[in-house]
Amino acid sequence: MQDHLLTPQEALQEDKSFKRSLGLLDGTMIVAGSMIGSGIFIVSADMLKDLGSAGWLVTAWLITGFMTLTAAVSYGELSAMFPKAGGQYVYLREAYNPFIGFLYGWSFFAVIQTGTIAAVAVAFGKFLGYLIPQLGDGNIIYQYSEGFKISAAQLVGIVLIILLTYINTKGIKSGKIIQTTFTTAKLIALFGLIIFGFVAAKSAVWDGNWVDAWSIKQHASRSGGTGNNWELLTGVVALGAIASAMVGSIFSSDAWNNVTFIAGEVKNPHRNTALSLFFGTLIVTIIYILANLMYLSVLPINELAFAKDNRIALSVSNEIFGSSGTIILALLIMVSTFGCNNGLILSGARVYYTMAKDKLFFKQTGTLNKFSVPQYALWIQCLVASLLCISGQYGSLLDMVSFVVVLFYVLTIAGIFILRKKRPNAERPYKAFGYPVLPGIYILMGISFCLLLIKYKPQYTWPGLLIVLIGIPIYFVALARRKPEA
Repeated sequence: MQDHLLTPQEALQEDKSFKRSLGLLDGTMIVAGSMIGSGIFIVSADMLKDLGSAGWLVTAWLITGFMTLTAAVSYGELSAMFPKAGGQYVYLREAYNPFIGFLYGWSFFAVIQTGTIAAVAVAFGKFLGYLIPQLGDGNIIYQYSEGFKISAAQLVGIVLIILLTYINTKGIKSGKIIQTTFTTAKLIALFGLIIFGFVAAKSAVWDGNWVDAWSIKQHASRSGGTGNNWELLTGVVALGAIASAMVGSIFSSDAWNNVTFIAGEVKNPHRNTALSLFFGTLIVTIIYILANLMYLSVLPINELAFAKDNRIALSVSNEIFGSSGTIILALLIMVSTFGCNNGLILSGARVYYTMAKDKLFFKQTGTLNKFSVPQYALWIQCLVASLLCISGQYGSLLDMVSFVVVLFYVLTIAGIFILRKKRPNAERPYKAFGYPVLPGIYILMGISFCLLLIKYKPQYTWPGLLIVLIGIPIYFVALARRKPEA
């Protein structure tokens, strides 16, 4: 196996076919825009069913925010060392070996990125249904059985994916304009929603939500029970409930690393990629904490936990704006999911491009079109995401891979320690903030999260691991196919 270790300058040379046209603002908009999809408007309802208290809901989001920011500033070192397309795939390949890198790339292609694209696209369709009911998830277009049906929202999701994929095949500039425009719009709208929410806040509701704020109470429905009973949890079981709740907040905070996948198109990537990671994750973390505090100031916990279809922000918006709240929030989520999916589609294809360059993916995926973008990689990503839209299984798949996502983050951050030892004299234009303490804390927290899920929520762990393991035989098939060319 050839040695893949690269210097920053060699990495820059590798990506000379790409056009470096993304500045710091563009990179920050990709980070923030890819993170904010539909999760912040929904997942807190489910989290409250696990935690049952205001204090622990906010704490779960604070822990997630701390982990995300810590990971982002740690990735800054890796992004400066390897400023090329592929991001996390490249970091794992360089720190460990091509096999570990491939397992990440395979999981990314099979469900992490494509499943997220599908989920966000269908969310767009569902909220479009509030404005045009014929295009929502209530309109079933085809039904084979109770377990398999296709709604208009799923078809809208597929159309959205195809449209954004087509736009991004026309060059990075088109994708950049959409990303900056829609991310700016949704940041302004989100801050507006938060401000209006605090203006409409009710002191009696806020005080009531904080009366018993530090007891972890899980709703009976989470353990297969019935009725409106809450069970007080203590000790390690309570930690398991926190880990279970954080599946939602981690999903909502994921995709912050997408800017690393397109580092080959970032101007002055040694500086701008790291700064984009920091500013983007900081902005989103602040928004997420404020949004949850706003929710708690408007409606009682029971109403938040059991919001219709878990659409917690919709219940809050209706409380703030009355009958027009549904339309206002639907428009906000449509803007949010449109911009989010553009960032995911734009950046994800660069991972498959780099894998193809390593002869570990379809050969054509490693080519650029006349606009200097990996067109074939974009369309194959579009195909898989569209199939996941039709399957209707993207939501459960994403629940199952939260474990895997954090596991790969832990491995990547541990790679900083490995590379410091393996290549002590390597050029590091930027060094991980707080090293070794902050990266070490993240590794411990990430491992704890994964272990708690294995013990208390195995349904969130083994399916994701199975997806990763399927990549093992695929890797060796890919190796066998490339040997004659070596």
